[in-house]
Amino acid sequence: MTMKHVVITGSTRGIGYGLAREFLLTGCRVTISGQSQKSVDRALQSLREMYPDNVVGYAATADKRDDLEELWNYAEKNFGPIDIWINNAGIDQERKYFWELDEKSYDKIITTNLKGVMNGCHVAIHHMLKQGFGQIFNMEGFGSNGMMREKMTLYGTSKCALSYFTRSLAIEANKTNIKVGTLSPGMVATDFLRKSLDDQNRKIFNILGDKVEPVTKFLAAEVLNNQENDAKIQWLTKPKVMWRFASSMFRKRDIFN
Repeated sequence: MTMKHVVITGSTRGIGYGLAREFLLTGCRVTISGQSQKSVDRALQSLREMYPDNVVGYAATADKRDDLEELWNYAEKNFGPIDIWINNAGIDQERKYFWELDEKSYDKIITTNLKGVMNGCHVAIHHMLKQGFGQIFNMEGFGSNGMMREKMTLYGTSKCALSYFTRSLAIEANKTNIKVGTLSPGMVATDFLRKSLDDQNRKIFNILGDKVEPVTKFLAAEVLNNQENDAKIQWLTKPKVMWRFASSMFRKRDIFN
């Protein structure tokens, strides 16, 4: 389980950063990535306080395939073959109805959240076929299971399409030594979730949501233990949802404190 080389896009904050920290805790070598060199340097400074020799970073934009090709080359140069590639980079949408968004806004969301994942998979698969092994995981989100909500249409569409793409890609990869799967973190107290926070949904978020640390600890451990293609690693399962609602009458939680 230790000394795997993990690359995570969108890992300078939030769930991506939490995953990087958890993989480092297990002894893995990690390459982080973010859109700007400033964000990468800031995350590296924090992570290197505890893991100075096992983490490097590279600024790359997920919607540009060439950037992700350079990210792979940089990671490989520093730590050798890449065992696990996680496509986590994504952006949220403004809380507006679809017709209130301009073309630039919805093009950016689809390009980042869907094409960015496709770019990451395309780069990783090409290299993993050459090295003969590897796992790819794509991060699901609101809409992946078909759930819908006003003013979340575009983001939900991107995540629903991502789930279809990943599972279909896993079928195509079935005859190779590459494993493709999804990570489903549920509701996590990141900037993404805080944008949706109001008095109406705060209660449900506090019942079903979690802070970053327990979620990323679980996801990282499951990824390292995974031996299956088309793996669906899910934190917020149906039994857990039922237990959270049942226990909410006796146990109050505040994930945003």
